[in-house]
Amino acid sequence: MSPTSTASLRQGAELALEDVRLGHHEGQPLPGTVRLRIAPGELVAVLGPSGCGKSTLLRTLAGLLPPLGGQVTQDGAPIGGPAADRALVFQENALLPWHSVRANVELPLAIRRLGREERRGVADGWLERVGLAEHARKLPRQLSGGQRQRVQLARALAGQPRAVLMDEPFGALDPHTRAGMQYLLVDILRGTGATVVFVTHDVDEALYLGDRIALLSSGEVLTVPHPRQRDARNAPATTGLRRRILTSL
Repeated sequence: MSPTSTASLRQGAELALEDVRLGHHEGQPLPGTVRLRIAPGELVAVLGPSGCGKSTLLRTLAGLLPPLGGQVTQDGAPIGGPAADRALVFQENALLPWHSVRANVELPLAIRRLGREERRGVADGWLERVGLAEHARKLPRQLSGGQRQRVQLARALAGQPRAVLMDEPFGALDPHTRAGMQYLLVDILRGTGATVVFVTHDVDEALYLGDRIALLSSGEVLTVPHPRQRDARNAPATTGLRRRILTSL
């Protein structure tokens, strides 16, 4: 069964933060509270200045960091810790350097105790989708930065997560590679049904990728009139929205 057909059997998760206070228990809480509901299959881009809590928000949704107040839920049930159906994608590729590209993609499948042949078939299918089938036996150090991010994306989606939490995954890439990764992400997500929370500093990236944009510093949540448009920066329907976002930041 192809990666697309297996993933399409799963519906995206509904994620919600109800009056959540973000922060670490040993430090000062971040100012204000967060109220945000993310529908199944929706891609919400999270924008805000450095230090406003974007990465903390993502780790709280992942179950890695408990909220200091309020409630964080998935499909109405409190999130009490990490879960296999929520995948994290970081700016640093976080691949295991001693494993081959294929073995890295197989990792979430091995954790689920899938058989070797099934793991290989799923991993190879995802590597083909991200354009890295011929690099399956290489080590991560033998790949470029953009290629390593493609491996990380394939690994995240190979496990058929219902939610994908992405922490500035393309921030360290050059503009050309970054644009290619944005296009690849949109293409790959088609048919998976996954809910995506995408943290970024880049307003134009948020306008291109997001169904909605959450401005963490102001608490506003804005609907993008026509996402998935490469010319969103100059399109009449989004120029006003872009100015509003830049003013808020």
